Amino acid sequence: MQAEAAYRASLESLGNVYVRSQQSGEMIPLKALVKTRNIVGADQVDRFNGFVSAKMLASAAPGVSSGQAIAVVEEEVKKLPEGFYVEWAGQAYQEKRTGKQSIIAFSLALVMVFLILAANYERWSLPMAVLLAVPFAVLGALAFVLARGLSNDIYFQIGLVTLIGLAAKNAILIVEFANQEMQAGLSAMDAAVKAARMRFRPIVMTSLAFCLGVVPLVVASGAGAAARQSMGTGVLGGMLVATFVATLFIPLFFVLLARKRKASRAEMQAADEAADHAAEGAAE
Repeated sequence: MQAEAAYRASLESLGNVYVRSQQSGEMIPLKALVKTRNIVGADQVDRFNGFVSAKMLASAAPGVSSGQAIAVVEEEVKKLPEGFYVEWAGQAYQEKRTGKQSIIAFSLALVMVFLILAANYERWSLPMAVLLAVPFAVLGALAFVLARGLSNDIYFQIGLVTLIGLAAKNAILIVEFANQEMQAGLSAMDAAVKAARMRFRPIVMTSLAFCLGVVPLVVASGAGAAARQSMGTGVLGGMLVATFVATLFIPLFFVLLARKRKASRAEMQAADEAADHAAEGAAE
């Protein structure tokens, strides 16, 4: 219901509205029942998902990441009375949503690399020698980012997913060549040493070319420089460690896994021979 404009133009006119009394049934003016006064209120009431809300815009202090700022706000909201809660919108909402998915993306990337290499080598052990190079790249990325005082944001996490393929590429060059040499008749140790010696130069050349390509991201300035610096620094540090540190351990991983596989194969052959001898003895 809505009264005519003349009867709701002022505060006093609201009191001239007549209502029926429950006791006598007569019509009485509203000003006989209530008192009116002017107060200061909000021009509009903001709502979020149907609930009355207060919008707050803020940015993290210098030296504090956006993730840390979000965590502080959520911790302070817990101290509010019951019935108050916080919901995120805009960039903060996207950061919280994407931050959880980055772990899933990182795990799926490892699984995909492992399955593709397992199908290529037709065995389950050698892909592990390739994937063991990934932790070196991740540690290198974290070390470089912490050394520059950068935060572990979504851009850095995207760089980590990229590092999986880059670190695996270097390891594949050594493992693939060592596997071919071992099939040609060399021992696991000799095949790994020869593969590392033959593939080290191509690995260094391609890796340094990539590292020089991301240097502009590391020294970026201007609008959006923080995102480019975070991604570039992480990828650069991870690639350097994966090239000059992980390359020294990949032949070791190959030898250990190849020997383990060879030992298990020898045990299976011995078991088969024992079964054959037992069958022949029973036949005689």
